[in-house]
Amino acid sequence: QVLLVESGGGLVQAGGSLRLSCAGSGRTFSSYVMGWFRQVTGKEREAVATISWSGGSTYYADSVKGRFTISRDNAKNTAYLQMNRLTPEATAVYYCAAAEYSSSWTLFREPGTYDYWGQGPQVTVSS
Repeated sequence: QVLLVESGGGLVQAGGSLRLSCAGSGRTFSSYVMGWFRQVTGKEREAVATISWSGGSTYYADSVKGRFTISRDNAKNTAYLQMNRLTPEATAVYYCAAAEYSSSWTLFREPGTYDYWGQGPQVTVSS
């Protein structure tokens, strides 16, 4: 089992930045692909970014490319999501998640691939 604890959410003005952290405990953190997802009330949870076990491969949703950066530090059992030039459209609950396996890298964009989830801090971007 992996316990994921997130931090770093909050309120920020449009154009500002936030960094989310996701600390994992339990089994070896480097055994998991890490993903960041977000969800707005009434909408489906969507993938924001994913990062491979060693950090060598990443995926970003088109809406965040060039502004968000996913990273991980396996020595610290922590994944990060740096969010720059935030817009009000980024307002959502953000979840980190861990997945041990998938038959395809593409499937790591799907919430159903993930085995463990963080608690989901709120990120609110004011205009």
